[in-house]
Amino acid sequence: MGEHPVGGVDYPRTFQEFRDWFAHDDACVDYLEGLRWPVGFVCPECSGGSGWRISQRRMWMCADCGRKTSVTAGTIFHRSHTPISTWFAAAWFVTSTKTGISATALQAQLGFGSYETAWAWLHKLRRAMVRPDRDRLSGLVEVDETFVGGVSVGKPGASTDKVPVQVAVERVSDTKLGRVRFAIADAPGSLDLVEFAATVVEPGSTIRTDGARMLRRLAERGYVHEYVTGYNAANKDSVLPGVHLVASLLKRWLVGTLHYRVSDKHLGYYLDEYAFRFNRRGSKARGLLFYRLMQQAVATDPHPLTELIATS
Repeated sequence: MGEHPVGGVDYPRTFQEFRDWFAHDDACVDYLEGLRWPVGFVCPECSGGSGWRISQRRMWMCADCGRKTSVTAGTIFHRSHTPISTWFAAAWFVTSTKTGISATALQAQLGFGSYETAWAWLHKLRRAMVRPDRDRLSGLVEVDETFVGGVSVGKPGASTDKVPVQVAVERVSDTKLGRVRFAIADAPGSLDLVEFAATVVEPGSTIRTDGARMLRRLAERGYVHEYVTGYNAANKDSVLPGVHLVASLLKRWLVGTLHYRVSDKHLGYYLDEYAFRFNRRGSKARGLLFYRLMQQAVATDPHPLTELIATS
């Protein structure tokens, strides 16, 4: 499994191929071991590179420190009592369609006894959709704020009870967008937007914003700052068209795929999922998205159900 994975070699290209590859749990475990330890077993305790299998449960014993571990230990699959092949099926359903899958649909597909189980599984997978070390945006980047939530009649923008969501999108050309990043602001119209931009955009890049004075501090943070005033524009969407398009598509996705079943406290993870999908929208190989998700799943800490429920 190299840096540039190949369909049919590193990931299944079709659902039939997926079923052939992962017909039983042992095949799934072998695949995860190739993703987590591409050059061979590495002990999570001491980083030792030698060990041996000690049981049919696919446990490993570290030759250096003696710790027993498995490929799923310390990952989102940690201590799961469900067959790992079922987890693989869930990941395939999540990534094999462009819009994703709701908890209700996943429950039906996998035959879960409750909606809550499907909901928890999707949230575990969403935790794996964003790499902490991902590259920052660069080039020309539009940055602005949008509002996500229910309808607030007669209360435009920041005066609503909607959630302020920060959006950054690369503009590759006049007609083409690059990658996106999202974050939830503590309060609308605050300096949070400056900090957000500094976190997700590479220094030296050009950041384009609206005319808010506080955003002019970006020039002091090592960016080329361009701003346009949209208060008097006949069409405000034309001021930062990339951000407005992405915001519109995000809201449509939240309604169409998730049917408004989005808790404000979990919104950040839905934003992660949408960024994962948007940033890979040009991929014609859906199996590659499955590969990337599983690759990140074995590098993501466990998130037990009690933790997920505690933030709901």
